[in-house]
Amino acid sequence: MAEQKVSIVLPVRNEAKTIQKVLDGLLRQEYEDIEIIVIDGMSTDETRNIVQRYVGRFPEKVKLIENEKVYTPSGLNIGIRNSSGEYVMIASGHASYSKNYIKECVKAIESSECDIAGGVVEVLPRSESKKALAIAEILKHPFGIGGARYKLGAVEKTYVDTVAYGVYKREVFEKVGLFNENLIRNQDIEFNLRLKGSGYRIMLIPQARAYYFARDKYKELWKNNFSNGFWVTYSKKFAENPYRLRHLIPLFFVVYLITLFAFILFFDDFLKVIFSIPLILYFVLNILSSFGISLNHKDFSLFFYALIGFLTLHISYGIGSLFGIFKFLKDKK
Repeated sequence: MAEQKVSIVLPVRNEAKTIQKVLDGLLRQEYEDIEIIVIDGMSTDETRNIVQRYVGRFPEKVKLIENEKVYTPSGLNIGIRNSSGEYVMIASGHASYSKNYIKECVKAIESSECDIAGGVVEVLPRSESKKALAIAEILKHPFGIGGARYKLGAVEKTYVDTVAYGVYKREVFEKVGLFNENLIRNQDIEFNLRLKGSGYRIMLIPQARAYYFARDKYKELWKNNFSNGFWVTYSKKFAENPYRLRHLIPLFFVVYLITLFAFILFFDDFLKVIFSIPLILYFVLNILSSFGISLNHKDFSLFFYALIGFLTLHISYGIGSLFGIFKFLKDKK
């Protein structure tokens, strides 16, 4: 049976440091019938020039399209509209993929096991510093990311709520629609919830692996997760069902911390102790998780980097979600 074409939709902006590695990896896929559609969001670095060289070398494989709206969801939609494959893969400009990634995902779809398939994401440090290693570890730890199975890993194929770099049947977009371009971030969460609501099956394929290089500074971690948290709640303005309850847990934690501060100021000692129990439990879990990371790597100095990293991850996301609610309520007036 002849291969069905897979269109790889790759939205990018200022990815000069990684785009060459990404394109090389995609061109080395064991699955041969592919087209790579790079949608550039008005990059100000060398991204466009690098991609143009690949277009010149592989004109049948690589295309470059401009995304004047800049943001990812519009880039995704431009790519999907300009694709010609029976299947569409959503790729990233700062991740690489095992050679069998597309082959294994298409195999699962064509065997009627699922409608969307994606691989396990291995989170790797972006640099060799201990801080970078700790940040990468917390971004694949259950205490850090909750139930994101595609980062936690799997031994067998399993049905999930979402995958990071999915391969989709084209009919999915024809029936469910495209990405919501009002959502600057977290458009994938809202889209996957639409898929699940329409009865489509999403499968995690452990034989397929993607490799994501995590941010290596707390400032970058804070900025990224603040934005993610903001768009989780603010997206309610643009979509009926943009998140699940688990996405709001960091928000509940931040609200709890604010309320705890009020208890400390205005209530007696007994109530202060009672109300402090969740915070104590949080730090116990943080300490145990951070110690586990340091133990796995046999480097106790990672304990402190992980401890701070977990706090940064959770609080930045929760504060972002709180700001998203304020913005949503302000816009409704």
